[in-house]
Amino acid sequence: MKKIVPLLLLLISLQKISAQTKSVLFIGNSYVSVNNLPLTVQQFALSKGDSLFVDSNAPGGYTFQQHSTNATTLSKIAQQPWDFVVLQEQSQMPSFPPSQVQTDVYPYATKLDSLIHANDSCTETLFYMTWGKKNGDASNCAGYPILCTFWGVQQRLRESYLEMGQMNNATVAPVGMAWKKIIGDSLSFDLFQADESHPTVYGTYLTACVFYAIMYQESPVGATFYSTLPDTTAILLQQTADAIVFDSLSLWFESGNIPFAGFDFSAAGTTVTFQSTGINGVQFQWDLGDGNSSAQQNTSHNYAPGTYTVTQIVTGHCLSDTATQTLTVLPSGIIESHIPSTEKIFYVNGRIYFQSEISTSIVLYDLLGRKVFEQAIEKNKNTQFVNLNLSSGCYIAVLQNNEMKNSTVKVVIP
Repeated sequence: MKKIVPLLLLLISLQKISAQTKSVLFIGNSYVSVNNLPLTVQQFALSKGDSLFVDSNAPGGYTFQQHSTNATTLSKIAQQPWDFVVLQEQSQMPSFPPSQVQTDVYPYATKLDSLIHANDSCTETLFYMTWGKKNGDASNCAGYPILCTFWGVQQRLRESYLEMGQMNNATVAPVGMAWKKIIGDSLSFDLFQADESHPTVYGTYLTACVFYAIMYQESPVGATFYSTLPDTTAILLQQTADAIVFDSLSLWFESGNIPFAGFDFSAAGTTVTFQSTGINGVQFQWDLGDGNSSAQQNTSHNYAPGTYTVTQIVTGHCLSDTATQTLTVLPSGIIESHIPSTEKIFYVNGRIYFQSEISTSIVLYDLLGRKVFEQAIEKNKNTQFVNLNLSSGCYIAVLQNNEMKNSTVKVVIP
């Protein structure tokens, strides 16, 4: 969570501007085919206003070694220039001792990655980090005790898939880490089927949420496709996937080639300094909102009082990504951001009226950056009335919540 300092309020990124169209080939086994994961991801994307062409080859129990010589796999890789090719190893093998994984897994992961890029250098290889068995790998526990629990297996899977991403300059989909979060929360539904390995529809839906977030670089929260799940459960799984992917964004993307735009800023008077937080960028372009631009990775600009939309475009090896934020420079030099349309705050007759579905607290600052009021707000409380005894003037309200970064708005008390 970002903190306010005198004469500076940080802001949040706006929602995506337009729909995206992607194509993806899933190469794996039953962790792809059970419950038809590719179709689930496709339907999920469609409910978010995006398009996804999917194909797959997922024979039961297949390994990377088998896929590396499988005629169907090779044919599908060469079928078209894919946006993503997902690689999922047999569920146990990446959890084995490192020396065994180096011999039995890594060479074939690299071979498949090479075939993918031989077909199209711009295709992104996406390693599908799977999950541990519900009660550990009993068949291999005695010889390698770390596999005796779900937690131990998951740790080894995490290590191996991240190493595969690093070795092949590829992106990692942290599905297993999202499973770990849900399992750790001990919720009433089960991600596992009775075999303690394959996913229920809950597990497949959570997996699809993670893949959507990775492929589209957008939050899965807000999708209206719930599969056969209760609404509240589907939303919880969306939120979990969002947190796992975006709270450790650089970890999953840093070895790959997908650029990710983003920036923070600080202000000294009316001079605003923008610092890029994007990853995998080769070129940077800024539209500073007042007719000026910059091609530097980080840039500063002096603004006249007013409202400006600042856009950053980060270009990588083949792709680009855009981040946009709107700010208001007040005569005093305080920077104000525009809050989401779902949040409303205004002052009438001695009270601040506040309405939001997600915010959890409100903090009020004067124009010198001094905190003058703070009030916790019950989550999902539609309207909150706050009695104040403040002098007339302009104040900045910071809305703090768990699902989004801080947002701010100006409040004028007559």
